[in-house]
Amino acid sequence: MRFASLLVLSVVFFTGCSSAYYGAMEKVGVHKREILVDRVDAARDAQTEAKAQFADALQHFLAVSKVPPTQLQAAYKQLNDEFKQSETRAQAVRDRIAAIDDVAQALFREWGDELGQYSNATLRSQSERQLRATRDRYAALMRVMETASARMNPVLDAFRDQVLFLKHNLNAQAIAALDGTSRELQQDISRLLADMDKSIREADTFISSMKALPAPAG
Repeated sequence: MRFASLLVLSVVFFTGCSSAYYGAMEKVGVHKREILVDRVDAARDAQTEAKAQFADALQHFLAVSKVPPTQLQAAYKQLNDEFKQSETRAQAVRDRIAAIDDVAQALFREWGDELGQYSNATLRSQSERQLRATRDRYAALMRVMETASARMNPVLDAFRDQVLFLKHNLNAQAIAALDGTSRELQQDISRLLADMDKSIREADTFISSMKALPAPAG
């Protein structure tokens, strides 16, 4: 699936239009539903990576309180690197969520439009029920994904504050001040990790439900 995406990725660069990309993928036999599943899978992986990064960053932050004054400069550089990596992972999650929504909305529009093409009322009703159920599952997925994504922002803000403070105060008093705020940051990151776990599980559930649907024609 991802290999097939690479074959027509140039369409996006030359047109800047998602519909052109989806149309090109359709021509090589890759439907929007498959792209949606692939993107949810990629977002789940991005969240898993972000979760690991935030947990690692927290451990480095907590370890600062044990660093002797002579090693504070090195500790600051390490924490700053961890912060930047956390920002990068967070942005990757946001980008993946946006990509999911783009193809999901295109899929739902197409599916809704094609309901009018049925001549068999029973089949149309069945497809309409599947569409509603898929929309509901998708809405549940996006709620937990966006909750976890939003939770990253205050954690990054707090982490940035700590890194900046350490940058300008490389002394024992700074370490003491950071140590006094570590519990709050630890609680924030713990809540974030719990939300990301929930989002990852919801993504797995959504992927399973989509794969259980009948394969698209063509």
